[in-house]
Amino acid sequence: MENNKNLRNWLNKMELAHPIVIAGPCSAETEEQVLKIAHQLKETDTTVLRAGIWKPRTRPGNFEGVGALGLKWLQKAKEETGLMTATEVANANHVDLALKHDVDILWVGARTTVSPFIVQEIADALKGTDKIVLIKNPVNPDLALWLGAVERFYESDVKNLGVIHRGFSTYEKTRYRNNPEWQIPIDLQNKFPDLPLILDPSHIAGRRDIIFDLCQTALDLNYDGLMVETHFDPDNAWSDASQQITPANLKQMTIDLRIRKQEGDAVEFKNKLNTLRTKIDVLDHQLIESLGKRMKIADNIGALKKKNNVAILQTKRWNEILGKMILEGEENQLSEEFILKIFKAIHQESINHQKKVIND
Repeated sequence: MENNKNLRNWLNKMELAHPIVIAGPCSAETEEQVLKIAHQLKETDTTVLRAGIWKPRTRPGNFEGVGALGLKWLQKAKEETGLMTATEVANANHVDLALKHDVDILWVGARTTVSPFIVQEIADALKGTDKIVLIKNPVNPDLALWLGAVERFYESDVKNLGVIHRGFSTYEKTRYRNNPEWQIPIDLQNKFPDLPLILDPSHIAGRRDIIFDLCQTALDLNYDGLMVETHFDPDNAWSDASQQITPANLKQMTIDLRIRKQEGDAVEFKNKLNTLRTKIDVLDHQLIESLGKRMKIADNIGALKKKNNVAILQTKRWNEILGKMILEGEENQLSEEFILKIFKAIHQESINHQKKVIND
């Protein structure tokens, strides 16, 4: 994606001593609120003021944004502070209004990314624009949908593209509002290495006490920036109160965050790193071999069940395995969440093998 270097070059020209920080309230509530937050953010490392103008909520009856009126507040905040502005757009009309109010950065929300029809409508409305467009990952963990959205804008000659990682919905309860699933944005960057990647820790966390840790993880993974929801009175925010932090907390957080070097320079460091990576390569190879051997045993079990007309799924046995593996995982400092994910995947593959044997 050659054109994407335009946004990468823009980020480099900013000559920031840190990854770009986009911050502001989940929702623009009043003109006074937007301006107050903007002026407080001016005293932080924030480069871009964000605010939700149109707020698609999961269920009706909740605050759904002030609408186009809020664009005037963003415009005024930009004039008074010099901060760039950003807001979410969900249709061609939003795009038209945002452009008329000189919004610098438009982002496509997670609920919008899931619909190729709406993504195409927005891409057509922005055809050839030099505005920065950031695309959030879809609600569900679907890399193809995310890639497809990026490609639609690319084909509409939108030159300044980036993506926002805001986590993924899951039916199971975890410590996050939306599971990070770090491997998915890593896979996306492997396909589009010039595509700037920004973390939205607020929507991943759902609560303010783990935002710092998420931001640090993102910096450790060489993300290009952060989009953090901020409010001078978070507890009384009109939407997503629990995941917003104050501008003062944001300022301290950006001081405390550590930016790692992408590569070490010392020969000794590189030699030690290569040695450790070689050990991981050997273990990964052994892991694949072990899984292959396990599936061959699953094939034998499938044949035995077929011969004796026994059902594939044995719930009692599966629960025993899961309980035992969770305990062994804890002894090896592996989280229950990780063990569940790994062994559910192994169990599904085992079922697939047995089904194939039985159906043959």
